[in-house]
Amino acid sequence: MITIVDYGLGNIAAFATVYGKANIKVSIAKTVDDLKQASKLILPGVGHFDHAMRLLQQSRMREALDEMVLQDKVPLIGVCVGMQMLARSSEEGELPGLGWIDAEVRSFKSHEGTKSMSVPHMGWNDVKPLSPNPLFAELEADARFYFLHSYFMSCDRKEDVLAVCNYGSDFACAVQSSNIYGVQFHPEKSHRFGDRLLRNFAGL
Repeated sequence: MITIVDYGLGNIAAFATVYGKANIKVSIAKTVDDLKQASKLILPGVGHFDHAMRLLQQSRMREALDEMVLQDKVPLIGVCVGMQMLARSSEEGELPGLGWIDAEVRSFKSHEGTKSMSVPHMGWNDVKPLSPNPLFAELEADARFYFLHSYFMSCDRKEDVLAVCNYGSDFACAVQSSNIYGVQFHPEKSHRFGDRLLRNFAGL
């Protein structure tokens, strides 16, 4: 069962609609008990990093997610701020992140290659996979996705970067470490490209 983690942020209904159109069953988890049947997890997120981390902790699902993702190796994809939460920390806030990806989240304004660019980075942009990966099956050629963010993930290990996008300079817009995935863009708002990626995640 694909389970969307509902801790109070993110486009829950939009993800459910995409999967509903593809006749793929989803569930929505608001409690630890709701997580028990999950075979794959989606961690959405919008807004401020600290606010998202605080809400996740208040949901009381944090510890269960740690166990499912790190010990049981349940596949998870973080989306937008949900991807940023996978890192150790963010320049946007003071709270620690989940620490599931060896990375820090940085501001476009603090990065040499992008500090002259306007923020947020908003709208459609090309996504370039760096190597073949099932998450990007059939999306290697002309995939474009919708972005809305002012911060980006900077990975410690280049092998964790699945795809890049250019905004002044290249930045990691998709990552993977073992069973943990993250995308900075919004697949649930990216029409046929996003639909394909979410179906790919369902089929991992």
